[in-house]
Amino acid sequence: MTKPTEEEALKAVKTLLAYAGDDPEREGLLDTPKRVVKAYKEWFSGYDADAEKVLSKTFEQVEGYDEMVIVKGIKVESHCEHHMAPILGVAHVGYIPNERVLGISKLARVVDIYGKRFQTQETMTAQIADSINDVLQPKGVGVIIDAAHQCMTTRGIHKTGTSTVTSRMLGDFRDIATRTEFLNLINSEN
Repeated sequence: MTKPTEEEALKAVKTLLAYAGDDPEREGLLDTPKRVVKAYKEWFSGYDADAEKVLSKTFEQVEGYDEMVIVKGIKVESHCEHHMAPILGVAHVGYIPNERVLGISKLARVVDIYGKRFQTQETMTAQIADSINDVLQPKGVGVIIDAAHQCMTTRGIHKTGTSTVTSRMLGDFRDIATRTEFLNLINSEN
């Protein structure tokens, strides 16, 4: 696939404005194509990022630490591949080290890399867990995403206040005791 030029993208936005029934040449919409193209560069920056590269920076001097590492409440901003509508929520990511640990910001960066693409929530959840598992090779990985899909809340069925929860548990996180500990820790107040 050849990526369209910025000029082609600007023209496409104008076409969509006209399709919606408005005049792309009216004062309030004149700069909208530029703003939309700029927003797309930010919203979909995950296509230009490399999760493996982000995850490859690890630390080995951890005094034998071998318990769960969790970053909870990571903001998720993605877009539904079916309607191009926002998916907004939080991710909780945990892993059990196997001699190496990540800088904790790397977990949030990986969530952003996969979130900033057109996605289904199920695919995004699997991609985050699988990339951490493949690169870090920990004893286990757990990822839970709880998000609201604007394609469901602002169109179609119009069910506001709903969220979708997906999870992927790998390695030791498939063990019921480890899974329970992870769930208890992400649901704790502190």
